[in-house]
Amino acid sequence: MSLGANALALVLGAGLSLSPCPAWRGAHAATLQDYPSRPLRFVVPFPPSGSNDIIARSLVPRLSEELRQPIVVDNRGGANGIIGTELAAKSPPDGHTFLIVGNGFTINPSIYRKLPYDPVRDFAPVSLVGNGNFVLVVNPSVAARNVNELVALAKASPGKLTMASAGMGNMAHLTGELFMSMTGTRFVHVPYKGGGPAITELLGGQVSLYFSTVTVALPHIKAGKLRALAVTGAQRAAVAPELPTMAEAGVAGYAVDGWYGILMPGQTPTTIISRFAANLHRVLQDSEVKQRLAAQGIDTTLSTPEQLRKVIAAELVQWAKVVRDAGVQPE
Repeated sequence: MSLGANALALVLGAGLSLSPCPAWRGAHAATLQDYPSRPLRFVVPFPPSGSNDIIARSLVPRLSEELRQPIVVDNRGGANGIIGTELAAKSPPDGHTFLIVGNGFTINPSIYRKLPYDPVRDFAPVSLVGNGNFVLVVNPSVAARNVNELVALAKASPGKLTMASAGMGNMAHLTGELFMSMTGTRFVHVPYKGGGPAITELLGGQVSLYFSTVTVALPHIKAGKLRALAVTGAQRAAVAPELPTMAEAGVAGYAVDGWYGILMPGQTPTTIISRFAANLHRVLQDSEVKQRLAAQGIDTTLSTPEQLRKVIAAELVQWAKVVRDAGVQPE
């Protein structure tokens, strides 16, 4: 099953015109002269040091220059990103609050019965900003040096290997559930309250394996503290080209790609979204920004609001199927 890969392929293959939006001209221009009129808030619905936070802080210096206003990164972690996402959804739709989201944004509706927001109605897509791989990493004490050996080990000792995640229904959890479904294996799921505790416990040997973002795992892989077996995407990670994809490693048809996008509160005027997106796209094309993100395993991606809307719509359907197939009960 390919998650993220097909939707992103459509966006990346479509190309993107960066010519000024016609909506800026004429009578609308006057309403935009004062935008932004005060400092902006960039909501990151997770604690510092995760992929979303790294992307946000990589964009802010140049984006602040483009918009000529300070930008405050507001980390509002908790509940698989729901707390920060709700904050953004209920902010004034005036273009001064924006939110970074990823795959988890499209997973939560299948995990939680009652979200305090509607993922479609309460948000206005702005643009994709990046995409990246996840990586299957194991503690060095695990007697598996590749995916086939891990599968064999799991089948030989059912229930022995433990799989960390950043929470029930989190991206790491469902990426692992998909792996187990496609390989006929079963790991004991150990959910933590965030990716930080999960990676810490893996490093300490309290759990066997973890599907991590490349961004977070890479320093530990390079230091020899974790062993990487494969990346989850349809393509190898540019920052670690020696690692095979899951399909290359023996799990045919497996592909899970991570994506990151920017949203504003629903009902934000399209003229404001267009202006903000134009500034954002200039930042994403900046060579220093691209290099900074590439070093973290994230490739910059540009899109129109409609393209991001289509990615979100496709992912909502695809992840709902994974959740059903995994037997995860909504909370």
